[in-house]
Amino acid sequence: MPALVNYVDLGRLCSISSQVDVFYPPRKRARITAPFVVGETLFEQSKQASIDVLPDECLFEIFKRLPGGRERSSCACVSKHWLMLLISIRKGEYESSKAVKENTDSVSDEDDGYLTRCLEGKKATDMRLAAVAVGTTGHGGLGKLSIRGSSSSSGVTNFGLSAIARGCPSLKALSLWNVPRVGDEGLSEIAKECHLLEKLDLCQCPSVSNKGLIAIAENCPNLTSLSIESCPKIGNEGLQAIGKLCPKLQAVSVKDCLLVGDHGVSSLLSSTSSLLSKVKFQGLNITDFSLAVIGHYGKSVTNLMLSGLENVSEKGFWVMGNAQGLQKLVSLTITSCRGVTDVSLEAMGKGCANLKQMCLRRCCFISDDGLVAFAKSAGSLESLQLEECNRITQSGTIGVLSNCSLKSLTVVKCMGIKDISSEVPLSCCNSLKSLSVRNCPGFGTAGLAVVGRLCPQLQHVDLSGLCGITDAGLLPLLESCEAGLVKVNLSGCLNLTDEVVLALTRLHGGTLELLNLDGCRRITDASLMAIAESCVFLSDLDVSRSAVTDSGVAALSRAEQLNLQVLSFSGCSRVSNKSLPSMKKLGKTLLGLNLQHCNSISSRTFELLVETLWKCDILF
Repeated sequence: MPALVNYVDLGRLCSISSQVDVFYPPRKRARITAPFVVGETLFEQSKQASIDVLPDECLFEIFKRLPGGRERSSCACVSKHWLMLLISIRKGEYESSKAVKENTDSVSDEDDGYLTRCLEGKKATDMRLAAVAVGTTGHGGLGKLSIRGSSSSSGVTNFGLSAIARGCPSLKALSLWNVPRVGDEGLSEIAKECHLLEKLDLCQCPSVSNKGLIAIAENCPNLTSLSIESCPKIGNEGLQAIGKLCPKLQAVSVKDCLLVGDHGVSSLLSSTSSLLSKVKFQGLNITDFSLAVIGHYGKSVTNLMLSGLENVSEKGFWVMGNAQGLQKLVSLTITSCRGVTDVSLEAMGKGCANLKQMCLRRCCFISDDGLVAFAKSAGSLESLQLEECNRITQSGTIGVLSNCSLKSLTVVKCMGIKDISSEVPLSCCNSLKSLSVRNCPGFGTAGLAVVGRLCPQLQHVDLSGLCGITDAGLLPLLESCEAGLVKVNLSGCLNLTDEVVLALTRLHGGTLELLNLDGCRRITDASLMAIAESCVFLSDLDVSRSAVTDSGVAALSRAEQLNLQVLSFSGCSRVSNKSLPSMKKLGKTLLGLNLQHCNSISSRTFELLVETLWKCDILF
């Protein structure tokens, strides 16, 4: 339609958008004196544009007839008043929507939901949401919206969410975090207008209750993913509605919602068992009954995470394993659950025939016997992670290696591990490719020797934070790795010297890709020279807080075969401005360079590096 104009003075017509061409004829020369010109200007400024004289009902009818999204966006830029009128119009109320239905072939995919918007902190306001609702129309349509609110009084309310609902029917993913002023009214508007919604994420929404969640369940049958965290008013009724009315649900996560109990969880699992594959329950008031339901109805569940379930006993986990319903379960993570004991752990190993990944965190009642029994019963297990399980000793970790299919073993902060030499004959675990023992102060030379004998095919080794290991303890492990080490992390191993690096580069220089020596204060330029001489595929090197100097950096730069992409000298006080030419040469392949806390490097040197290595991300 033609541009809206003020017919009182056609010579004063101005464009409301850069996309609208307008005619602006030159003004005639005034035949009055200057004072009267000033008076005329003041008079014209006080006049009200004729378009603003129209009541909102008339403007509403005019806006309904705007041909497309670009024209609506232009009108929305005129004033807040016009913006408010525009967002009050639902998508189906525009006259142009009728033409779309009659001739769909002539319309481009301008509103299919290609656009993503994220509003955070102070930028998350109703006015910005209103602008998003109008501005995304005709430019691809809003498909994903993420709102990360704040505690300010000007945050998002139901009004802003209603604007999105009316203007963005193509919305498929909605994430609301920390929006205390958004309640059931706003969520119900989303449910009424956005029937294509597939993913809903609610975190710290204290005003949203079962009513809002029920509205989503009743109007959004395509919902595939639901995440609820710290929403104190959401309970069993909301989850029951989701279970009954959302048959396509594939992933659900419920965390720290105190009103959610057995009725909600059991109804959800029993109603959506055909497609539900990812389940996470944390900090809920559920009992053994819920775990029995999971074990019986979770026939499609592949990923299960259970955390902080204080009311679940040993019986609950035992029944979950023996119910034989979790045959498709591939990954199981259990954190801070007192019901996990030796007996229940073995039952889960037997009942989950296809379990490949197991993670146990802060399960204080598991001992070596239960761990070894689980490893033997879980025949498909490939990855095992133990974190802060303090009853586990070195005997248990070594016994786990009897599982012939295990490929990865991770042990973190298990204080029960003591360095004791084992004389018990054990078979080799040729399947183990990755070993990570981090921050276990009791793990030392004897443990490394046993691992070296049992695991000759290791490729990834992470021993970060093991202050007690020495060159004598690590060398046998390096010598026993037949496949060739690819990634080695020795950060925080304070007692290691150049002797280890010399052996590592000599034995595995042809395969090594990552080497982390952060905090190894006895590592010197001799190690860098060995790396430069023997390593072919090394791309990531970290010698932070070591004793390397400019000479070592120069040696690295002379290695023609090296193609380092990430290099860190953080905290290396002996690396100075003299290394500038060497770093420029290394920078031809570098993507990341860390020079933080290098006190001998000046700001000027850093600036020169930034100018020269413009492709490299440099930290200083």
